[in-house]
Amino acid sequence: MPHIALTSGLPGIRGLMADRPDTAAPLNDLADVLLRGESPLSRGERELIAAYVSELNRTPFCAGTHGAAAAAQLEGGRELVRAVRDDLASAPVTPLLRALLRVAAEVQAQARPVSEETVAAARAEGATDTHLHDTVLIAAAFCMYNRYVSGLATAVPTDPGYYDEAGRRITAHGYARAV
Repeated sequence: MPHIALTSGLPGIRGLMADRPDTAAPLNDLADVLLRGESPLSRGERELIAAYVSELNRTPFCAGTHGAAAAAQLEGGRELVRAVRDDLASAPVTPLLRALLRVAAEVQAQARPVSEETVAAARAEGATDTHLHDTVLIAAAFCMYNRYVSGLATAVPTDPGYYDEAGRRITAHGYARAV
């Protein structure tokens, strides 16, 4: 049961945003820029970073939603997302993406600089300043989104079909019309 009254009947962040369009607009704009704007990372890779951070934060609504959006946009689909979640070290992703997911995990774990070793490993795989910037900002933003959703105990759909539809909606329309 959510900690606050939500009149929309929608789960997760969608319910919060429907009830508070004033705060929803800038949050959706940020998500749209981070996950769909200009970046050397594909939209699917950025969704995977968001899903991975959300999984590490134990936020099933965001992990499911962004995992479905990643699966809809990445070769390997659901199996790839599951492999990253289950064991990043053996997941069939590029060495660059694996290194960036490790950067994201450090951002998620603690508010401190990412270690020099982790940055060096990412750079050794081809990460540019923009790769690192985008990865760190996505990870930091999703820590905020995850805490917003989890902190208010929003509803979490258990039907996998909900997430599949969310992934299709996000892939087609982005976040400007997320509610």
